[in-house]
Amino acid sequence: MKKILDETTTTLKAFYEDKKQYQPIIAFFAGFTWDSFTLTRIDLLLDNLIMFSYILLAGVFIYLVNLVEENIIENKWLLKYKDWYPNLVQFFFGGLFSGYVVYYFQSASITKNWLFLLFLILLLVSNEFVKDRLGNLTFQIIFYYLATFSFFIFYLPVLFETMNAFIFLLSGLVSSGFIAGLVYLLYKQLYDKMQAKLKNQLITLGSIYLIFNMLYFTNLIPPVPLSLKEAGIYHYVNRVGDGYKLRFEEGSWYEPFKDSDDDFRYAPGDTVFCFASVFAPTNLNTRIYHHWQMYNEKEDEWITTDRTNYKINGGRDGGYRGYTQKRNIQAGLWRIDVETDREQLLGRVSFEIEKVDQKVGLKEIIK
Repeated sequence: MKKILDETTTTLKAFYEDKKQYQPIIAFFAGFTWDSFTLTRIDLLLDNLIMFSYILLAGVFIYLVNLVEENIIENKWLLKYKDWYPNLVQFFFGGLFSGYVVYYFQSASITKNWLFLLFLILLLVSNEFVKDRLGNLTFQIIFYYLATFSFFIFYLPVLFETMNAFIFLLSGLVSSGFIAGLVYLLYKQLYDKMQAKLKNQLITLGSIYLIFNMLYFTNLIPPVPLSLKEAGIYHYVNRVGDGYKLRFEEGSWYEPFKDSDDDFRYAPGDTVFCFASVFAPTNLNTRIYHHWQMYNEKEDEWITTDRTNYKINGGRDGGYRGYTQKRNIQAGLWRIDVETDREQLLGRVSFEIEKVDQKVGLKEIIK
């Protein structure tokens, strides 16, 4: 048995050395593919356990990488696989950041949150091409703090079934606790190395904490774990049993997929409805706001006319459905921002009102 294990180990090491130059791209696709198959819903226990295990294992292998580098580890079994440790760190970071890109993208409005999304994408891509840098302790700690902070931003609202500024601040404190624990363990083993870099590391980590807070309180971080599944403008919306009856002007022959009124022909007596479906984790109850705005051509700005809200109950796969409505509406360009109570943008519906004398023919669907 021992002979078989030794031969297998030798074969794997030979394969590793032969394909060493391809390790970054292999680690990238391995992490991303694994993540795609294992992560489904942001509030599922299994998915969150997978993400949390990535965080724990990334911390463990960062610890091992540095102990191996300083020749502190004497255990032969641990030393036998030491060449794999940097790749495992890279794999877990790749899995985490690819998952974050998926989750945050679902919650994001590109017009509002593009900067944070770009930041996550850059982290995901850079993780695959900075293997040498990931051997640097400072880079390891920075990546680890970013990974833990990004996780707890969406996990704590799922855990505590609420979203607010306190939960966000708590996510920062929990993340700081994780990074403090890793730094402490490394400090005990690598006193001289850590002592020389500790001040710069603390300044860097403090800067990251402040930047994340700035992004949150300026609403540049997507409102995870909420996400807008769909939204549209209609002539009529009414709940019927477990569904919603929606009516909109039937499209021309060249509009076979038309399913809402982006161009709303408004006749006397009509009502404009905004229907939206917002996903929230199970048991997370919050309020969703529809921010109605009309474009003022003279002032070249959007003017708020209404900001109405309704309560949603989380858990439904397709999102909690709700609507707001407005009568006696002016002709012109309109938009409705679907927001949280903190004005975090989930999505936007743009449409144009055209006044007509007679009511238009309507098509009816159930959602």
